Amino acid sequence: MIPLARMRLIAYVKSGRVLAPGIVVLLALLLFHGGGKAEAAEAYAVCALILFPAYAWQTRVILDGDPDVQRRLALVAVGSARREQVAGLLAALAAGLVVTGVSLVLPWLTGAVKAQFDPLAQQLAIGVWAHLLALAAGVALGALSSRAVTESAGKGVGVLAVGSVLAIVLGLPQTPLVWLIPPMTTIAKTVSRDSLTLTSTLGYTVQAAVWVALALTVYARLRRNRA
Repeated sequence: MIPLARMRLIAYVKSGRVLAPGIVVLLALLLFHGGGKAEAAEAYAVCALILFPAYAWQTRVILDGDPDVQRRLALVAVGSARREQVAGLLAALAAGLVVTGVSLVLPWLTGAVKAQFDPLAQQLAIGVWAHLLALAAGVALGALSSRAVTESAGKGVGVLAVGSVLAIVLGLPQTPLVWLIPPMTTIAKTVSRDSLTLTSTLGYTVQAAVWVALALTVYARLRRNRA
């Protein structure tokens, strides 16, 4: 399973498919950080929101890298459909962690954060937490938009676009369906208002975990039916 994940990650890089998501992510982050200095936690929370659809896009690109026949051969090689699915998700998570590292370091390199070192550890912790939630949710959405689930590239793009837009739109103020989506928009708003508490942190974490678990369950079921 691990060798298969490594192989898919290497193929993602060597084939050049990493370039499109990578360039778009870098440009988006640079444009955001060019807007002026902000508290580290606030900058990180907004970056996590920006990266949510990017994580999903990257996951879709990685999972769609194998032709259908090669994917079935990989399933036979690792011995079960679950291992083949997990291998793809691990590859997407590994690629996403690289993007997360870039996002955490970039604002310091560009001077886009205020150098207040007293609560720095807390702000970094908030940033890492927000990025990890966005990464998990993005990988789940990307998996749902993969060709193995949607059966066509066009449908996959539609699932990816609609899912990304809904995750932002339903997170707007006064939206009654806010609990149906990953809480990335809500986290960004809460952190920007400096009103994040331990209770809200746990609540957002549980909300994201439940959403990711449900999305991956649907992904596994659809993959089983359409393998």
